[in-house]
Amino acid sequence: MNAKQKPRLVWFDANRVCAAFGVILIHATTNFSGQPFTQANPDERVVPVLLRSIGDFSGSEMFFFFSLFLMAMRVDRRRPTYREAILTQAERLLIPFAFWTVFYAFFRLLKAEAFNYAPQYWDRLTELKTWFSYFLLGQSQYHMHFIPTLFIIFLFYPVMRLAMRYPLLGVSLFVTLSIMNQTQAYFYSFQMDPLLRAYLVRIVKIFGYVGYGMAAFALYQLWKEGIPRGEAKLIRRGAIFFAAMAYIAVLPYYGKSVATGLWAVREDWNLYGKLLMPLFMFCIFMGGQYRDWSPAWSKTAKYTFGIYLVHPILIDLYDIFIYSTGLYAHMRPTATVVFRIAFAMPGAYYLTKLIGSLPLLAWTVGLGETPWKVRRQTLAAAASKK
Repeated sequence: MNAKQKPRLVWFDANRVCAAFGVILIHATTNFSGQPFTQANPDERVVPVLLRSIGDFSGSEMFFFFSLFLMAMRVDRRRPTYREAILTQAERLLIPFAFWTVFYAFFRLLKAEAFNYAPQYWDRLTELKTWFSYFLLGQSQYHMHFIPTLFIIFLFYPVMRLAMRYPLLGVSLFVTLSIMNQTQAYFYSFQMDPLLRAYLVRIVKIFGYVGYGMAAFALYQLWKEGIPRGEAKLIRRGAIFFAAMAYIAVLPYYGKSVATGLWAVREDWNLYGKLLMPLFMFCIFMGGQYRDWSPAWSKTAKYTFGIYLVHPILIDLYDIFIYSTGLYAHMRPTATVVFRIAFAMPGAYYLTKLIGSLPLLAWTVGLGETPWKVRRQTLAAAASKK
């Protein structure tokens, strides 16, 4: 079946929505410092860590995967030049990224003030290397690393197209992740400047994550050629099995975290289980393409980019409130996490809808054109009428 004849990818939209809320689940299930409630008893950590493990079914790697699948679709349908393709992605990703980088750089002052480390944070903002790390590594907030990394991965899309011609190359993901893991472990094996290490690790990660592109482009080709209903069911069942195996692989990691109150170091299959989960989850949704998906998935999916971008605002506001009022001292870890999720998930969705309804800001969450582009289009239209 030709790609142009394909119906709306509701299964794909459902995947995007689950990924967006999975990321919130990951970021909302820790204490204020990002750890699994170090001061609590092990039994009090079970629910937060369990919720975190469920969130890992759809982490930021899932965003890489379906973004690269979309890239394969655009490249295949439109056949843009390399320059056109990259400029389009730069406009879609880097312009909103620049806005949110500056926003979070100063928004974090609210939490710094509430938690009494504002002077130290101000000192960091005066250093040039801080701003380089914000714009090159996405360190202005814990989720911003995704955008610059994804953009650089997009630069390798001509290599990924090879997997459309030879889908078997999708399995190269296993090779790239293995090389990435081994090299990153080497960088962590000796002393060096932490910021320099962060740059080196990111470079290696980009090359490793090109493997996601190989797998995504290969799966796009298989989907475009048409997967019969019976085979789709087999793909779904097989993917469920492998996702379960990946989850079993990461259980020791979460078990150590429950016992110690610290996130353990991911090694061997503790790491590969997490990194391969996006592939298996994507195949679960793709294998369910013939199911009767609700149109609500597609309506919600258009907000997923914005949900990803704004959810730390809600998490930080919640943390500031319960810390400033002293409520946190009377809350068990489970209550802290459950109420945070209940606030952040709908809050991120409705905040994105609100921003998207404002013509001057909709572009910041991927829901509209930039004001200067609209102005150019208006002037061009007016000139053509003369």
